[in-house]
Amino acid sequence: MFMRWDNDNSKEFRIGGMSSEIMALVLEYIYTESITISENNAQDLVMAADMLDLVDLVQMCFEFMQGQLSPDNCIGIWRFTDFVISPDTRDLAWHYMMNHFEEMVLCEEFQELTVQELIRITEADELNVKDESAVFEAVLHWTNHALEERKSKFPQLLTKVRIAQIPFDYIRRNVVCNALVENNYRCLTTVASSMQAANEMAVNRNYSNPLICPRLPGAILLAIGGWSGGDPTNAIEAYDYKVGRWVNVTIHQERPRAYHGSVFFKGSVYCVGGFDRMEHFNSMRRLDMGTRTWHEMPPMYHRRCYVSVTVLKDCIYAMGGFNGQTRQSTAEVFDPEANRWSQIASMNEQRSDANCATLNGKIYICGGFNGTECLQTAECYDPETNQWTMIAPMTIQRSGVAVIACAGQIYAVGGFDGNIRLSSAETYNPLDNTWREVASMHTPRSNFGIEVVDDRIFAAGGYNGLSTTFNVESYDHLLNTWTTVCDMDVFRSALNCCVISGLRNMSDYTVSRDALPLLDIDANPVDMIELD
Repeated sequence: MFMRWDNDNSKEFRIGGMSSEIMALVLEYIYTESITISENNAQDLVMAADMLDLVDLVQMCFEFMQGQLSPDNCIGIWRFTDFVISPDTRDLAWHYMMNHFEEMVLCEEFQELTVQELIRITEADELNVKDESAVFEAVLHWTNHALEERKSKFPQLLTKVRIAQIPFDYIRRNVVCNALVENNYRCLTTVASSMQAANEMAVNRNYSNPLICPRLPGAILLAIGGWSGGDPTNAIEAYDYKVGRWVNVTIHQERPRAYHGSVFFKGSVYCVGGFDRMEHFNSMRRLDMGTRTWHEMPPMYHRRCYVSVTVLKDCIYAMGGFNGQTRQSTAEVFDPEANRWSQIASMNEQRSDANCATLNGKIYICGGFNGTECLQTAECYDPETNQWTMIAPMTIQRSGVAVIACAGQIYAVGGFDGNIRLSSAETYNPLDNTWREVASMHTPRSNFGIEVVDDRIFAAGGYNGLSTTFNVESYDHLLNTWTTVCDMDVFRSALNCCVISGLRNMSDYTVSRDALPLLDIDANPVDMIELD
């Protein structure tokens, strides 16, 4: 760089755009290979390091920025990578923006977006919003910040809002009555076209129009393994709740397993224990969701099928199960940082075919089978004291039960009481140590998958007393109702479910938006908005 400037054998060079404080930090790094990077100096340091071709320092600064991503600064970091190129940082900032859009909208940087930048954000399939009305509100918020300057941009921005995905009552009350819409023919035409596209979709079952194409989901339900057709299976299906369809994402290098546990943790799915007809596993396998490859992990102390597995405070817990000879009360914990299992206090009861969930820093395990009878009891583990405490028993015995935490409660759903498969469900309130009954499922079932997606509890597969099933239904805890949703492709019991989120390659586990016109979507035509 200095040779490029050396026209007259100068010994002195003027470097513009760099303060003496930043230069001092750079010199310190050159001599000592240590430096203090902060939010106040990171961007200036990157510019200086890039100018001076200090590649390692550039990388250090960008790694610092990646760790500091927040709704307040993600747009600024994303924009900054236009000046000093860092594909990894730009990609991370973009995905952070996509997954924290509603918080980002409330920050000062959002108002500084150009219309082109806002268009790029709002037209993205991966933009993660619970309801499309949030996108409409964000566009309004940005426009109203500088109304006179920006109102001419609003009609173009409105075409990026997937209006047909917004509840019709909201459109009637908040969209067509908004001054920016009702006084602009182009905006009214966009709304009317969206409603027409929604009606065509309902009649022709076709999502090809970009006005109605649903965005990618922020979270995806996985159904993993299980028992199907008399044998264990390695099938993995992913549920795209925005479309209401399952996708086969099986990775065939993995051996089949049933009666296992599975959890999602820091970008990977961990499958723990289980059974393949021949062997009761003490193994754990990790599926890297980014590379879609399986990896062998350290084995547990005990073989466990019918095992209960959960994540608490960045550790994976495995409890109870059957080792091929006895039902177990033992429990152990896997620390991913140390890459090892450790034994913890045993439960008060032997439990195989139980299930568990975490809530408020504790683990709750319910029901199961002790080798003699189906259990009605439940207990709670506190990792701070390494102690198990019995809690109030459920209203009924439940083995093969599904347990999940939702809305501050623990739900125990379905199972086998020793006589019949159950459709009933009940919920535990830890504040008063009581159980109460809630609405029953449509289908009685045991040994099925359960998880929470989109604030709804999903029950998938299982054994109904006569056969395994691919039936799936979801529970709305606000309405206390169960609704039938799309069946899985693989009928199975003894499966396990977990929810994945925050992946850069979420689209690998969703229905292709290009394939949506081929899907059989259940929908009802909506009323058209009449334009005067």
